[in-house]
Amino acid sequence: MKKSRNKSLMSVLLVCVMALTSCKVTSQEQTTKDIVISKNSKWSDKMALTLMKRHPESYMLDDSKKPKWDYVHALVLHSIEELYKKNPDPRYKAYVRSYVDELVQADGTIKTYEFDKFNIDLVVPGRLLFDIYETSKEDKYLKALQQIRKQLAEQPRTASGGFWHKQIYPNQMWLDGLYMGEPFYAQYTVTFENGKSLDDIAKQFELIQLHATDPKTGLLYHGWDESKEMPWANKETGNSPNFWSRALGWYVMALVDVLDYFPKEHPKHKELVSYLNNASAALAKYQDKSGLWYQVTDKGGQKGNYLEASGSSMFAYAFAKGANKGYLPSKYKKIANKAFDGLTKVLIKKVDEDGGITLTNCCQVAGLGGNPYRDGSYEYYVNERKKDNDPKATGPFILAAIELNR
Repeated sequence: MKKSRNKSLMSVLLVCVMALTSCKVTSQEQTTKDIVISKNSKWSDKMALTLMKRHPESYMLDDSKKPKWDYVHALVLHSIEELYKKNPDPRYKAYVRSYVDELVQADGTIKTYEFDKFNIDLVVPGRLLFDIYETSKEDKYLKALQQIRKQLAEQPRTASGGFWHKQIYPNQMWLDGLYMGEPFYAQYTVTFENGKSLDDIAKQFELIQLHATDPKTGLLYHGWDESKEMPWANKETGNSPNFWSRALGWYVMALVDVLDYFPKEHPKHKELVSYLNNASAALAKYQDKSGLWYQVTDKGGQKGNYLEASGSSMFAYAFAKGANKGYLPSKYKKIANKAFDGLTKVLIKKVDEDGGITLTNCCQVAGLGGNPYRDGSYEYYVNERKKDNDPKATGPFILAAIELNR
């Protein structure tokens, strides 16, 4: 009798679970079906809706199978957050919020976030918390913000005061890290600390500008090892051997985003604007006639090099925003529009039946050192994997489209 009762109970539970699962799938499918991508929509909306249709849950971005606190999600979701300010479609707001709420727990701890790895990439998702905390005033979001700020307070530094890229990359600053850490740091210190750390933020840019800039081209190298011990590091300068467009893209995006929080009268404001102008002038010289930039920035036309989507999208965004804000001369708006034409005409090769768009020629990932070892050579960069609609390209593409009103 007891066995049969247990069996019945198990059956009922199974049916309930199946019903709930099927409801979730049905509602997800329904949401996906509800998304209509009009051919007359702006490019920013087309890309955002394409990603939402293909990844019904925001944690699924970048084809993730389970929720993960990650910079690639943050980049796309930040761009959708910015899009919401221009086009307040409630689906955009809900999509961003669902990612944060999947990961930030009731006590403010963040699922999958590993504090003690001191990985600066994991700071950037914190940018998504500011608006949500501002509107909800829920304590858990403030606690999550404080946890990320604590990481920056304890982040290991080079002898001259620059943040290490990760615990596993001692004494190294990478251009990527300026975008990963500084916009969050700037927004936090202005929001909660009266701007007390703005000088420290400016110092991060000063160090990389001073040490990683090539005097001949004006471009900045991907990485700088202050100890000069890494096999990829130049024994005299500590720099990695090549210019990678996406790394330079991270750098100019970091500058235009950080400047949002530097008051004009701050003594370092002018300095940051000058760094943006110097890097932009150097980059403009390497723009291809298509409007795009090559994966290895200064070696267009060499065997294996290709016109790359993420770096080109990042430059389009930084130049457009820089010109819109008055940091850069107005000619950079034209350069940005030319870049955006290249993205839409050369790299978006087809439109799906449902109106979805695909940005091609996106470098999936590139770094220095690690295991397997990445030597920063020309051959290394041009042979890294590519991935269509990679988040490092689609996020900046949306941001560029917003700034250009395209």
